[in-house]
Amino acid sequence: MAILDFLKNKEEAQKAKERKETEKKSASAKASADKSVKKTEKISDTPKTPVQKTGKKVSFSFDIIKKPHISEKASFLAENNQYVFEVLDNCNKTEIKKAIEGIYNVNVLSVNMITIPPKKRRLGKTQGWRKELTKAVVKIKEGQTIEIL
Repeated sequence: MAILDFLKNKEEAQKAKERKETEKKSASAKASADKSVKKTEKISDTPKTPVQKTGKKVSFSFDIIKKPHISEKASFLAENNQYVFEVLDNCNKTEIKKAIEGIYNVNVLSVNMITIPPKKRRLGKTQGWRKELTKAVVKIKEGQTIEIL
């Protein structure tokens, strides 16, 4: 009976091969029809990312910048076109620069980062930690301002 099973498997394999060929032909016909439809759809699509006047795509994240850091020292720095922001601790200077330029539409000249480590605090018997803070001091081009308040 094993000989008959061999012939049976051979016939099934041949039928499966024929089915695959017919599926490929029908898929290629559908793909050519879909291409003509996709071309018309692409024309009507609008760009997802903002575009500057130069035509370059700009990508920035609102999540990188937590909030502006408002303090007496920050207000003195604002007079010299330097602004202080609280940022995520795992981002780098180029990401911060792109985010500030995108959000506030200014030209960033330099970014300096300050990391304040967590410190131990006590309230009676309870001990804990003050949170860690990362600040970015951003210097912008003269004549430009950022409205923080």
